[in-house]
Amino acid sequence: MKVLEAIKAGSKLLKEKNISTYILDSELLLSKSLNKPREEILINLEQNINKKVLADFNKYLLRRSKKEPIAYLLGEKEFWSKKFFVNKDTLIPRPETELLVDKLVTIFKKKRITILDIGTGTGCIIISLLIELKNSTGMAVDISREAIIIAKKNASKFNLSERIKFLHKPLKDLYGKKFDLIVSNPPYIKRKDIKNLSDDIKKYEPKMALDGGNDGLDLIKKIIYKSKKILKINGTLALEIGNEQIDKVSKILIDNKFRINYVIKDYKNNIRCVIAEYK
Repeated sequence: MKVLEAIKAGSKLLKEKNISTYILDSELLLSKSLNKPREEILINLEQNINKKVLADFNKYLLRRSKKEPIAYLLGEKEFWSKKFFVNKDTLIPRPETELLVDKLVTIFKKKRITILDIGTGTGCIIISLLIELKNSTGMAVDISREAIIIAKKNASKFNLSERIKFLHKPLKDLYGKKFDLIVSNPPYIKRKDIKNLSDDIKKYEPKMALDGGNDGLDLIKKIIYKSKKILKINGTLALEIGNEQIDKVSKILIDNKFRINYVIKDYKNNIRCVIAEYK
């Protein structure tokens, strides 16, 4: 079988399973099976494929047809124009989170700050920040030991292991250090709403990275309360939040002596991030 035939066959299978990105996914999975860049296989469409590659390709197609996220199949996801390692133990980085990174880079450009990333996952937020903020350092925590392993791997890939300390521990066990910036993309989905998420999210992404408790605000509240103790005076707290949570989150922030400096809207015009200063 040739590359073009394989891509067409894969696309047809994925289309039948209602995968909206069926052509792109077929190309990406074949490029992984061949261990060649997608661009390279697309200019060699007449290349023959051996049985081993075809068997691998079919295995990937089967997994993708069951809605397993393409990022988990490829083992990577692009974020901030860089490719980060991901696996089933980490939430897949989202484009909306880049909007938060972008704003924070603008605010802290050329400054020397200390950053804490709570629930670091792949480490994509703190790593992206420190790629840009060359004089700064950070700490990243997660309650998932497996996520910390991936985050360390990503930090090493981008030569940041010396500038980020990774800790496998819960938020309550953090003390003795104060930060200029605390950033977090915490779980913020209401527990009862998880069943309504698309299959690729609810079946495959880690529940602990999604479940925000009964009101979706459990972790957000804990982070706000904890930040008062570990932020420097006039320090900044930056949170990604869920749709329609801004009013409740704003009230909790203001009640806890934070002043809201910025809100960030996503590509659908929903407020998805809030940046506040501790007074």
